[in-house]
Amino acid sequence: MKIGIMSFAHLHAEAYIQNLRAIPDVELLGIADDDAARGEHFAQAFNARYFDSYAALLSAKPDAVLVCCENSKHRALVEMAADARVNVLCEKPLATTLTDARAIIEACERARVKLMTAFPMRFSTPLVEVKARLDANEFGRVYAFNATNQGEAPLQQRAWFVNKDLAGGGAVMDHTVHLADVLRWYLQSEVVEVYAQTNRILYAKEIQDTRVETGGLLMLTFANGVFATIDCSWSKPPYYPTWGGLTFEMIGERGVVLVDAFKQNLTLYRHDLKRAAWNSWASDANQAMVEDFVAAIRDDRPPRVTGYDGLRALEITLAAYESAERGEPVRL
Repeated sequence: MKIGIMSFAHLHAEAYIQNLRAIPDVELLGIADDDAARGEHFAQAFNARYFDSYAALLSAKPDAVLVCCENSKHRALVEMAADARVNVLCEKPLATTLTDARAIIEACERARVKLMTAFPMRFSTPLVEVKARLDANEFGRVYAFNATNQGEAPLQQRAWFVNKDLAGGGAVMDHTVHLADVLRWYLQSEVVEVYAQTNRILYAKEIQDTRVETGGLLMLTFANGVFATIDCSWSKPPYYPTWGGLTFEMIGERGVVLVDAFKQNLTLYRHDLKRAAWNSWASDANQAMVEDFVAAIRDDRPPRVTGYDGLRALEITLAAYESAERGEPVRL
């Protein structure tokens, strides 16, 4: 199976190269990028073939592509791939508008190609374990979640994350969708109301002209009566051991379950960084996600995370922005 990567704007593209090369009988066909300097740099760094246009990459007839461009450009690249009858794994968020997200899904459905949204937390070993126990009714009825997806503000590399036109927003757009998807997956229920507050307290000087928020707190109400909070802030300092993390407390009838998706790590103190750093020894959720995408193509089945899942997570995120602007809950 031949797979290409469209754009290296998103930092996950670097990990995906290693993920693809670890799968038997999968060939990294090459990479394309509308930023030629960036594309050529990563092609050389990873000893990969560089295509001077997305059209050239698609003309080489890949079986699939991984779309890793800026958020607002997802639709154009996914539609190009679908028109070429190429399967797509698209970075999160699926799009920055519901119109674009629906167009992405429709394009892939018309072309009869697979569409997967990049939500690796669906493949996180601790999250999968707790989900299995939840489905086995070990925790009884679930009442609420208290969740965090925090991180460092992306002010250095990949500065487009703080460009509203390219990213669609700031910390809320960046860090809401993962937990929105996890909670939908755990509860098998849809969000019916969103209430949110956002701020620009952190990194205010650095992002003063970017029109994006650096902090957010959401409350979600689900159709089954469960409610959840999400702290999606860029609240980790630049000297934190890693970019951030994903955690939640699940409050149930038989107690509270604490989950930390990135807890399995060693702490290293490095002279070159002059600070502590985490070296993970856990299973690789990205690897499992890419392997499921490949398996979905080989087995001609839907991927475990679909474009519809990406649409629903985006719907929750955009409702959070609307709520913060209006100062009141938003019904979905």
